[in-house]
Amino acid sequence: QVQLVESGGGSVQAGESLTLSCTASTYSYALGWFRQAPGKEREAVASIYRASGETHYPDSVNGRFAISLNNANNTVYLQMNSLKPEDTATYYCAAGTVYGSEWSSARYWNYWGQGTQVTVSS
Repeated sequence: QVQLVESGGGSVQAGESLTLSCTASTYSYALGWFRQAPGKEREAVASIYRASGETHYPDSVNGRFAISLNNANNTVYLQMNSLKPEDTATYYCAAGTVYGSEWSSARYWNYWGQGTQVTVSS
């Protein structure tokens, strides 16, 4: 069982930056971030495979978002730059044992944080 505690959400203007944090209670092979806007499916925005350091991003955030991991305190970060109104959503931290291209699908992840709201106004 992995417990995930998120922090760092808030309201910003378009073009600004925000950093989310998520601390995991124990080791997990992979850690990631998803987001879900009202009426939409949960979508992956970033993930990292701990053993290889491999990171993954969808085209919608590639070049703007960056995921990083601090192994010392088991915390994963999501640095979000050049935020857009369409980035507005509840952001969830996720943990699990995923491989290859599985990172992009929520159904492969086993544990979820409580979610933190990010609102970007134009």
